[in-house]
Amino acid sequence: MALFINQNSSRTKLQEKLAAELRDKAKKRAEIDVTPPDGVEDSPFLRGTKQTTSLAWVWILIVLFVIGAIVVLTIKSWVS
Repeated sequence: MALFINQNSSRTKLQEKLAAELRDKAKKRAEIDVTPPDGVEDSPFLRGTKQTTSLAWVWILIVLFVIGAIVVLTIKSWVS
């Protein structure tokens, strides 16, 4: 013979409180774990560095101008 136990499906206040706390902890953990570290921005190699400013193109133009001037002067010195 089997013994049947009538289970009461209602929860006690303590069980509801614990279930709510566990759900909140799971939500917080899920929010934290959504963004995995990319390994680049978190790298110790990049600590203390700063992003390039919007005037970086000016420096690129200056470097290209200097390289062009060196090439022109070198060619002129070979020709003459």
